Amino acid sequence: MVEVETSNGRSPSGSAGASLGRRVARMSNEPARLPGEYPSEFASFFMAGFECSSHRRGDGVRLDLIRATAHDKHALGDYRSCAALGLRTIRDGLRWHLIETAPGVFDWSGWISMIEAAHAAGVQVVWDMFHYGSPDHVDQGAPDFTEAYVRFAAEAVRVHRSVTGVAPLVCPINEISFFAWAIEVGYFPRVGPKKRGWFKRQLVRAAVAGVKAMRDAEPDCRFVWAEPLIHVAPRDRSRAEQRRAENVRQGQFEAYDMLTGRAEPELGGSEDCVDVIGLNFYPHNQWYFQGPTIPMGHHEYRALSEMLVEVAERYRKPMFIAETGAEGSGRPAWLHYVCDEVRGAMSLGAPVQGICLYPVTAYPGWDNLRHAEVGLFSTIHADGSRSLRQPVADELDRQRRLFAAGVS
Repeated sequence: MVEVETSNGRSPSGSAGASLGRRVARMSNEPARLPGEYPSEFASFFMAGFECSSHRRGDGVRLDLIRATAHDKHALGDYRSCAALGLRTIRDGLRWHLIETAPGVFDWSGWISMIEAAHAAGVQVVWDMFHYGSPDHVDQGAPDFTEAYVRFAAEAVRVHRSVTGVAPLVCPINEISFFAWAIEVGYFPRVGPKKRGWFKRQLVRAAVAGVKAMRDAEPDCRFVWAEPLIHVAPRDRSRAEQRRAENVRQGQFEAYDMLTGRAEPELGGSEDCVDVIGLNFYPHNQWYFQGPTIPMGHHEYRALSEMLVEVAERYRKPMFIAETGAEGSGRPAWLHYVCDEVRGAMSLGAPVQGICLYPVTAYPGWDNLRHAEVGLFSTIHADGSRSLRQPVADELDRQRRLFAAGVS
């Protein structure tokens, strides 16, 4: 899901035509950094992500994708299967709605078993602290929502330290841009006032407070984020239409601008809230304003490499593809495209540190529980195993060799 929209349309834009190094030099007195100058946060360049959404749909039905994919019962096997393919960094999530059983009352046992499974499998996990779903006793639109989130997040990093001896790598709130859109249009249950942009600011305020609380509890915490990377094209060449399309496109930057304090500093954002820029990119992430998806190969379809360069020059931080993937027979070709474009962006100096296949297992769709055949692995079989989708694995192996060889 990638819908985002700007609430004020005032964010500065960037173009992707000139050399990244020259353009960054114009923006700053500091020289542009090359990718290797940022120490990587990740144990592997290629990563696997497990679908961990746990929100209520607009009709009130609670989803729990970790349970629906049986990842809760088979985390150790899942992590080992990923590690065997060289995917030693994993995106996974906490299920806040199960952990906080009453206000301030926590049951960490389910999450601790996953932490221990990751340790046994020898994988690094980026833990999504809040992947849309919160306990029913927490009102996401209430004034005390930030307090509830901070209490949960700070205690979580203490638990992680007690189990592993190290501070976690954390995604504090997943996809603030999409989350805010889903609340505003009623795709998720509506909360708070019906005021454009209000819930995005509510999430940013909570995220920033959570980062500070987690850092106070564990100073070595590092913070990775995941936001949709999109392109929106006008349906015609009229100035009004172009302005409207660009206004929506610029909305993708609002969350990061707020988190870093570049916009609305009263929310508390600062540059050190964001250690790594995460970008989610799928085949449907480009569309016409109020219109259909732009097909790849169309003249309005924007190259992923250009989009990555634009983000690199805007924020000058390490970055990674936090989610990407396609369904069915399109999976190997999509991975091929994304990897080629990432290499192209890296050749221009974009500090891309990884690509996460997401979701890495098949899963039941949010809206109608349809079987979504995605990723490298099937749903779970009766014996606890998952089938490997060999064409995707073959493409992954090919791409790993190309990156290792430095092919651009």
